[in-house]
Amino acid sequence: MTSACELARYTPGATTLLTLGVFDGVHAGHLSLIRTLQQKAVERALLPGVVTFSPHPSEVIRPGETVPLLMNVEERVQFITDLGIPLVVPMTFTRELSSYTPERFVQLLVEHLRMVGLILGPDFSLGRDREGTLATLETLGTRLGFTVESVPPFTMDGVVVSSTAIRNALAAGDVMTARRMLGRPYSLSGPITTTSRRGASVLGVPTANLDPAPGRALPRNGVYATIARVPNGQFDSVTNIGHRPTFGHGERVVETHILDFSGHLYGASMTIEFISRIRDEATFPDPGALANQIKRDVEAARRILREHV
Repeated sequence: MTSACELARYTPGATTLLTLGVFDGVHAGHLSLIRTLQQKAVERALLPGVVTFSPHPSEVIRPGETVPLLMNVEERVQFITDLGIPLVVPMTFTRELSSYTPERFVQLLVEHLRMVGLILGPDFSLGRDREGTLATLETLGTRLGFTVESVPPFTMDGVVVSSTAIRNALAAGDVMTARRMLGRPYSLSGPITTTSRRGASVLGVPTANLDPAPGRALPRNGVYATIARVPNGQFDSVTNIGHRPTFGHGERVVETHILDFSGHLYGASMTIEFISRIRDEATFPDPGALANQIKRDVEAARRILREHV
């Protein structure tokens, strides 16, 4: 499907004020941009809209590069829709689209999405070889009949909030920094693929393995205080990400011990919210030593989660 045909499926019934980007994670900087979009749209009596690109442009422009995602496109669309944005357009980023001139690209937005205004994040550019700088877009806007406005970088403690910064924090196991930048805990969702009898026998609590969507960013291997959301409700939990070295190095797993829970979980959907890192992954001399450490992990998680609001 061509980009024009794809956009034509979303043609709105009113003129629009748009913002464009990947919006991976929909972090605090994105939220600030979207709030500005909503306010400006009310002032100008326009329909606010968000165009979100998928797959990540870097993976298309530089084949072989993989960008671990904070959210898949379906999650992004739903999250932005839930913010009250009536027009959310997932746009497939292709080699063809990357070759468009800025003029050709914005003509698509004007023609199919009825764009009369564009609000962009800092350092945004679009089109072939990133030729569509703010100055270029302002010139095109004068000719094609749309306004262009950019917002300043969104910072926390002097650091620019970005999806890349959040990915770096997760890679370091710093889920607290990721939580501050996102404005909520980083989470993983997916089906429970196995439930471990070993976990139940050692801990007396269910142990569930989560199967996150392919390509999702995972926090650094280690043990975390987490909140597990399952069909039965919300529970404190301890999550281990790693290879379970005490039992032999296997594939990387996301394994969660759900506290104060009884019931069947296999096949159910689960969301894990990462609150704080407890420790690194470690190898223990025997299962008994691991069991004792897990008990300490559970105590640490309960203490951390009592203080979490």
